[in-house]
Amino acid sequence: MNSFIEIENLTKVYLGLGQKVIALNRINLAVSKSEFIAVAGPSGSGKSTLLHIIGGLDSPTKGRVLIAGKDLSSLTSADSAYLRNRRIGFVFQFYRLINELSVIENVILPALISGDSFSSALRKADNLLDRLDLLKRSRFMPQNLSGGEQQRTAIARALINRPEILLCDEPTGNLDSKSAERIKDLLNEIHIRDNTTIILVTHNLELAKNAQRVLNIKNGKLIN
Repeated sequence: MNSFIEIENLTKVYLGLGQKVIALNRINLAVSKSEFIAVAGPSGSGKSTLLHIIGGLDSPTKGRVLIAGKDLSSLTSADSAYLRNRRIGFVFQFYRLINELSVIENVILPALISGDSFSSALRKADNLLDRLDLLKRSRFMPQNLSGGEQQRTAIARALINRPEILLCDEPTGNLDSKSAERIKDLLNEIHIRDNTTIILVTHNLELAKNAQRVLNIKNGKLIN
């Protein structure tokens, strides 16, 4: 397999109150470019920790993550920020929208940070919101949206810079079944239409079945 993301002997240990918690235990995983994989497992199994380390939001205790041959631990803080802004999109369970900003303002923010002009960012955001059936909600504030609409807004924000990698952390965990089904279909569309590499972590086996490959994680260990 032509590996785009390589995870080698990844271990994460948390220390607190005199106790050692092993969140990840020598994880090895290779993901090819444009692959859609799901990592399933119960709460507390290490799924989110794995995703955060792949995305550069956390650092491993041991082991390493390589993206397109680059070891994340070797990157400068500026390079890490560029990676997260331009090459990786994040979708979280709790949306993480900025409540003081409208839908359109939330979506264009990463594009403006990356150096896009306002007009260019607005044009890309309008196209995404139209694609996600949110254009009529573009001036709404997040608190005036349904859960499914908030999650689609978060996905639009994650896609604004056309990332090569989309990392999804329990994206349907807070949604009703109808909204969850829509997000499942949307992720499949993004994968097929945009050739996006997607890593999805979830405890929802129906959502996991949407992926090309499903892995399981239990007590910090990856089980094929």
